[in-house]
Amino acid sequence: MRLVTRRLVQAIPTVLGVLVLNFFLIRLIPGDTVDALVTEAQGADDAFKDQLRRELGLDQPIWIQLAIYAWRMAHFDLGWSYRHSAPVLDVVVSRLGPTVLLMASSILLALVVGVFLGATAARHFRNWKDGAVTVAVLLLYATPTFWVGLMLTVAFAIKLRLFPVDGYATIGLGRAGWWYALDVAHHLVLPAITLSLFYLAVYARLMRTSMLELLGSDFVRTARAKGLSESAVLWRHMLRNALLPVVTLVGIQVSSLFGGAIVVETVFSWPGLGRLAYDAVLQRDYNLLLAILLMSVMVVVVVNVIIDLVYAWIDPRVDAT
Repeated sequence: MRLVTRRLVQAIPTVLGVLVLNFFLIRLIPGDTVDALVTEAQGADDAFKDQLRRELGLDQPIWIQLAIYAWRMAHFDLGWSYRHSAPVLDVVVSRLGPTVLLMASSILLALVVGVFLGATAARHFRNWKDGAVTVAVLLLYATPTFWVGLMLTVAFAIKLRLFPVDGYATIGLGRAGWWYALDVAHHLVLPAITLSLFYLAVYARLMRTSMLELLGSDFVRTARAKGLSESAVLWRHMLRNALLPVVTLVGIQVSSLFGGAIVVETVFSWPGLGRLAYDAVLQRDYNLLLAILLMSVMVVVVVNVIIDLVYAWIDPRVDAT
């Protein structure tokens, strides 16, 4: 509990700094909300655009806009999405679930399969299994995510018709409960695999290296001297220690995982925050984009707290630091 409290307190200045930085970076994007709205309306005169900017508060100096934004954040007010004509909080919450589901399933798949492949490669070092895993991992590492998504769509959705082409669930299916969960899982398979492959390759390579570094350790020699089989030494003694750098890397890569989710959600029309952020940039919906970035920061903070707990479980010495 002390570890969680300490990490959350340490995260407060980080979140505040990221919010301020995002506010100024977004203002560097050419155009604003009024330009996007006028373009959709196929033009308007300068007087109307000036009036609209005054109503939206975009005519104020950037420091005043920042102060207004900070005041709203202090009152937990994320503002209004002019593009969706709805409160920003409602829009973001409606898309948060699909993104969390996609990211969680992708990172879990990448972690489980990557750890297994890395441990198998280390177990059969300089064997054909090690070579096969190494080649496969390098191919996955070098292949662009969007290309993988397109190829999986062509092969398994269009040609074989095993999975849906896009979307989060079947429209008009009218099912609930377990049937709805199975339908969502059916739509999730291709996006989750696509997003996980790159990270799977990274974890497999790191796990193989970490396992090989432990082969000459004293505790490994002691376990072998007790007469334990190689499999028991590998999975019962080496695995827990070898997981430490992998778990650390998972916490670091959560933020980049959100960036990958933007590509995957665009390819598969997955209704998550990544696709919503892409549309918000094009539409210059500042309030919505700032809220999405805030949510992404919060997700990263929560995941890193969970990673710290897992790390403390693997290595109890961390709890005392």
